[in-house]
Amino acid sequence: MNTVKINKGSTKMIAHRGLSGLETENSIQAFIAAGNRSYYGVETDIHVTKDGRFVVIHDDNTGRVAHDDVRVEESTYELVRRIRLKALCPASGTAEEEGWRAGDRQDLVIPNLGEYVRICKKYEKRCILELKNEFRTEDIGRLAEEIRGMGYLEEVTFISFCLNNMIRLRSLLPEQELYYLAGTYDGEIHAALKKYGLHLDIYYPALTKEIVEALHRDGILVNCWTCDDKREGEKLAEWGVDYITSNILE
Repeated sequence: MNTVKINKGSTKMIAHRGLSGLETENSIQAFIAAGNRSYYGVETDIHVTKDGRFVVIHDDNTGRVAHDDVRVEESTYELVRRIRLKALCPASGTAEEEGWRAGDRQDLVIPNLGEYVRICKKYEKRCILELKNEFRTEDIGRLAEEIRGMGYLEEVTFISFCLNNMIRLRSLLPEQELYYLAGTYDGEIHAALKKYGLHLDIYYPALTKEIVEALHRDGILVNCWTCDDKREGEKLAEWGVDYITSNILE
């Protein structure tokens, strides 16, 4: 099994939670798999542990992707790191399709922020970093400083469904590339993007060619998630979306 190649024109491809169509999502293995391919960027999700460490996982709880179930933000970093992720069975598909299987692999750990950033840096990939839940202002500051200390802040795009996260980031990092995540599109969202200098990262079925053109007229770039269908991906590229986030399309 491999990625599905599409005719993407000038559209750039982003690996969703790493190359999660082939490897366990948000794992070191998924990030390396994406790094070894032509993706422009590698997307992931960040939570803050009880003791203030940044870890890479999508859900609030570990149960869907790991053998033990804890709530990440109520657990210490040491506890989170002891947990082992389940292996993904490629023949069954992605996690959303119940492709998980039990295994005794000990290398499938929940990564920390530094491991993710260093892999992106090694393979010269853009970090597409989603802040899960609402971050405190001081945590956003610490997050930015940790990445700056690795010499890679200029190569990070921050995304979030939480508009307050975007507002705090914009205040802290006036020149940073920021994308507001949304499931739908309307005039209120468009106005917020213009007000705070944000781009849009949107669920791809909510897009039309006319919406893409309207956003572009205002200088707003468009990323869309999470398209795994070759025909749909090529249609989005024809519409001129700037980025497509996918588990398997390349």
